[in-house]
Order: sequence, then structure tokens, then C-alpha cells
Amino acid sequence: MVMADPEHMLMTDGLGRRISYLRISVTDRCDLRCRYCMAERMQFLPKNQVLTLEEIALLADLFIARGIDKIRLTGGEPLVRRDIGDLVHRIGRHLGNGLRELTLTTNGTRLTEHAEMLVDAGVRRINVSLDSRDADRFAHITRGGQIDQVLRGLDAAQKAGLAVKINMVALKGVNEDEIIPMLHWCNDQGFDLTLIETMPLGETGEDRTDHYLPLTDVAAQIGAHHALAPIDYRTGGPSRYFAVEGMAAKLGLITPLTRNFCADCNRIRMTCEGKIFMCLGHEDHVDFKEALRNGGLAAVQPLIDRALRLKPAAHDFRIGAGARAATHRHMSVTGG
Repeated sequence: MVMADPEHMLMTDGLGRRISYLRISVTDRCDLRCRYCMAERMQFLPKNQVLTLEEIALLADLFIARGIDKIRLTGGEPLVRRDIGDLVHRIGRHLGNGLRELTLTTNGTRLTEHAEMLVDAGVRRINVSLDSRDADRFAHITRGGQIDQVLRGLDAAQKAGLAVKINMVALKGVNEDEIIPMLHWCNDQGFDLTLIETMPLGETGEDRTDHYLPLTDVAAQIGAHHALAPIDYRTGGPSRYFAVEGMAAKLGLITPLTRNFCADCNRIRMTCEGKIFMCLGHEDHVDFKEALRNGGLAAVQPLIDRALRLKPAAHDFRIGAGARAATHRHMSVTGG
């Protein structure tokens, strides 16, 4: 366990927000090519630019010593990273000893292989990205993905004992007619559902404005069928949850465009290159990789404080005619 100076144990940014949640992208690679997330022909990072699993584990140790109590592993698709189980087990050893929760966001394609490993390492719940259950539409959104592969993964996750939350990006003219059926399906399966507004990150070759669907409109549509009541349930992220009349499933809404959630942001993100982004919607970052490789963890320690000072008050997401992507990097680089 990395020891930290007690006066630096808690991480607080310049606006007094307590930072307790670290999202780690373990790879920028993915076995799908979702249209709102990345370009069809992606240029992925060469191996020598990506942190080793040992380096990621060492940085996770340091952040836990500094007061991070929740870690989410993301990608790209985290389960395509070779030997990912070694990292999950290494971080999972901190559970109950500084780390409150270790979780993961996945597209579900590799869950049949890894669900039991995740549970064995201490993961108790996961988020699975699923924007359509229609085979042809799923293949269109993901540029070739197979829905049956994901459904088998979800079945494996349930059998292993993982709690599942489905993440669905609401896309106008693409899947808006599936939102209420998806909510019913999630309820039947024992899953929760979180809906997400499309975020203008990176150039994908698609016009996001055409597919932007405000979740205020979606909530009104759902409310016409099932009364929604806000609840205090939180998972540490930006989602705001609602009880749905007649259902056990909780409905979460992530609204970066219609309802800014930055005032109580508790998150930072580390890319697979070791870059710390204090905000998903800004390019400002601090690079840990060179410091770690040349000076070890002692050289990284002051960079954490520098990163905290850089955290902005809010993101700068905009959408509409003429609006550019908030960042050059794709969602898969920073981690969803």
C-alpha cells in the first residue's frame, strides 16, 4: 500500500469539491465502433504509449492512498485488454481497506469470458452499454456488432451474481422508439436503466445534432405512461435517479446538455496513456506517464495537486448548427 502524507490524504479541487471517484481507461481499443463514440477507421495508440497494467495498478494504489474510494475501469472496452483479470484482482485487494467500490463499464461482448473473474475480484455491479435490442439496429449503431453476443454476456453476468445497469444513449431518429420498451425489458430482467444524452466528444463522421434527443422530452414521454418520482439513490456518478411507477427498475438520467451536473462533480479520469483529465469536456490535463517512468510515484504525487487546481467549474458541451466537438479526443480515449 502506498503511504501518503496525511495532510494530502483528501483530494479537494479549487472549488472545494471533494474528489473521491477515479475512472481509469485501461485501453483505447474496442471491438465495436459505435457511431456516437468513435470514427469508423480509428487510429489506436501504439503499445509503448500505453501504461502497463503494473503502472496502472501503482497509480491506482497512489490514488486510493490519497482518498479515492471508488474506481471504475473503462475503455475503449476494458475487457479486450490482455490479462485484465490481473489488474482487476490487484485493485480489488483494496476493497474494504480504503476502496469502497470497484466497478466496470463494458459493452458486454466479453462478459461470457470474464463475469466470474469480476465477481471473484470483488466487483459487485457493472454498467453495460446497450443502445438497441434490435439485431439490425444494434449492428448499425455499433458498425457490425452482434446483439446475441451481448445478450449472452448479460446472462453470464446475472448467473455470476453481478448487478447490471444498462446504459442507453438516447438517439433521435435512431432508437427513441425503443426507450420505453427498453425500460420494460430492464425491469423484467432485474436491471436498472440509465439514459444518456449524446455528448459532443471527438469527430466521428456523424452529425450529432441530427440525433440529439433532450432527456427532458424523454422523461415527459415516459411520465405519460409511468409516473416518475426523484429518489435519493446515488452511485457516485452524474446520474440522477427516479422511481418508476409500477416497476422495480430505477431510471437514471445523465443530462450534460439539458441539466448541467458539474456543481457536485466528484470525478477525475485517467487515460490509458496516464493522462489525468479533470473534466470530460475540456482538453486540460496532467501527464503522469513520464513522471512515473522517470521518477516513480514520488514524482507523481505533486502532479495530483496540480491536476486538482486545473479542475474547471463546468464542462463546455454545446450542440447545434455550427457547434464543434468539445474536445478533439474521442470518448473511447478518455473512457465513458
